[in-house]
Amino acid sequence: MAVGAFVLRLDTAWAQLGADGAILERAAAGKPHTGKVLAAIQPHSDDISEFAAGTVAKLIAEGYKGYMIRATNDDMGDDVGEPGTIGENVLRNERENADVTRALGLERSFDLNYNNHRMGDVSWNELICRLIFIFRLLKVNTIFCYDPWRPDEENPDHYVLARCVEAACWMAGRAHDYPEQFAAGLEPHAVTEKYYYARRPEVTRAVDITNYVEKKIDANLANRAKGPGGHHGSRLRAELAKKNERLPLLGDTDTTADRNYIREFVLRGDRELGKKYGVEYAEVFHYIGPPQSGEDEYIRKHVERLR
Repeated sequence: MAVGAFVLRLDTAWAQLGADGAILERAAAGKPHTGKVLAAIQPHSDDISEFAAGTVAKLIAEGYKGYMIRATNDDMGDDVGEPGTIGENVLRNERENADVTRALGLERSFDLNYNNHRMGDVSWNELICRLIFIFRLLKVNTIFCYDPWRPDEENPDHYVLARCVEAACWMAGRAHDYPEQFAAGLEPHAVTEKYYYARRPEVTRAVDITNYVEKKIDANLANRAKGPGGHHGSRLRAELAKKNERLPLLGDTDTTADRNYIREFVLRGDRELGKKYGVEYAEVFHYIGPPQSGEDEYIRKHVERLR
């Protein structure tokens, strides 16, 4: 009976075991994460939108306060149908990153402004120090970032940032690392919960984002210069119209075309993952949670009340 009650609580709350042993994180009622802080960390302006926007929106709705950290200025970023100079890339992607930040309900963005595709030259200790400062300043509990342990990641911006984020998460909690920051009023503060995303992650957690698909579409719609979202739908609709053709999927307005294009094509992988885990849409992560000492569970089982 005790085991049955535990499984029932687990299933009706926020998580259950997936078929592959991964945890399925469901929507939580109310705002159980009030008082907690997350940092959505991305090397480029389209990474969070593509891989983690639904989960970020879910946690914000459940009480988190959130911030965006973008490592590069996207100066060499892709121009998806919007060609321009390197300087125009920088300005356009800065504005669009701000749009993504607002779309997800985050407080603000910290732009670190390293050169795109050049983070292999960045001092890791400098980047770690900057991240530690932000983690301590904001008292970050949870981060989203590329998985630092993917051996087949080809983009140096992805793996350099990810490895520095992982180092900063635990170093931020150490009293002897960058103690001069304490003179500015900061305190040691380790980041203990990590959602690592990747193109091919080691999946230990899937998150049901069904209720936050529209938010994810908003975030992808904001990435007009980079990524698979933006105005692909309206451009396709216009190209077909020139040939006296139409796709019913794209509707009768540019807004409908852009949103439906993202829903059908950009979120196709999220739908396939949802089927795997028994929900409509899902995102997957290599999840690392806070260390468990067993102390709380031991006390709960063995504590004796004094008369």
